[in-house]
Amino acid sequence: MLSVNTNAGAMVALQNLTKTNTQMTEVQQRINTGLDVAGAKDDGGKFAIAQRMRAQVGGYEVVKDSLNRTRSVVDVALAASEGISDLLIEMKAKALAASDVSLDSASRTALNEDFKALRDQISKMVSTAEFNGTNLINNTVTSVSALANDDGSSTISIVDENLTLGGAVLTLTGTASFASAGTADTIAGTISTSLNNLNLALARLGTASKSLEIHGEFVVKLSDALEVGIGNLVDADLAKESARLQSLQVKQQLGVQALSIANQNPQTILSFFQELRFFWFRKRGAVSMPAIWN
Repeated sequence: MLSVNTNAGAMVALQNLTKTNTQMTEVQQRINTGLDVAGAKDDGGKFAIAQRMRAQVGGYEVVKDSLNRTRSVVDVALAASEGISDLLIEMKAKALAASDVSLDSASRTALNEDFKALRDQISKMVSTAEFNGTNLINNTVTSVSALANDDGSSTISIVDENLTLGGAVLTLTGTASFASAGTADTIAGTISTSLNNLNLALARLGTASKSLEIHGEFVVKLSDALEVGIGNLVDADLAKESARLQSLQVKQQLGVQALSIANQNPQTILSFFQELRFFWFRKRGAVSMPAIWN
């Protein structure tokens, strides 16, 4: 039915064109952002899961920083401990040389001076083996901890190693020296015990550093896997969206043409009345039509 009051065809064409334009806007947004789910209104369930996973990724970034800091503390302590081990080996050689009863007093005194210089160097190394305000070998802390998971409910603790002279590991005192062969021999034995204790402490520190390294690598892989999972949930397939955009562009052009054709329906009614007017006057034999009909 043709009507000048209501153009149903144009209304339908306009609705379809509006829908196509809306779809084009959504596709262009996905292409621009690279996201299929940019907000909760796109897909509430996927968005909630993605947000939770993003929070985990953020938490694991903090865990990585914590692990790196703690590992640095342990590595500094480990480096100092290895240096102390080298000093003890050198000190033992000095003490053994001084324990030789055939050695003259002047030579023993020279060896003792070298020995004391090495001894004092141990104290300096212990006091300066600090990272980020934490020293794991000078008996100022009992342990150091690193975060192990994203919510902080799990930690990795590294127990301190007291390497101060006269302590449980280095039984050699901070005032040790020798003036006789007998004293030098006793000190050499004490250094041997200290070296054995230090080797055990080095093994513990080395194991601790390795465990932090392994867990750090695991956290990196876990964080990467979570980011891939987030991408699988919310990222847009750009190839698919590009093809869809081209399809919608064609559909939009067709919709514009359909609306244009629908808008021509009132003109059809006008043409009908013009034809009717022509035949009416022709039937009456009128030479010309009144101006009101023109």
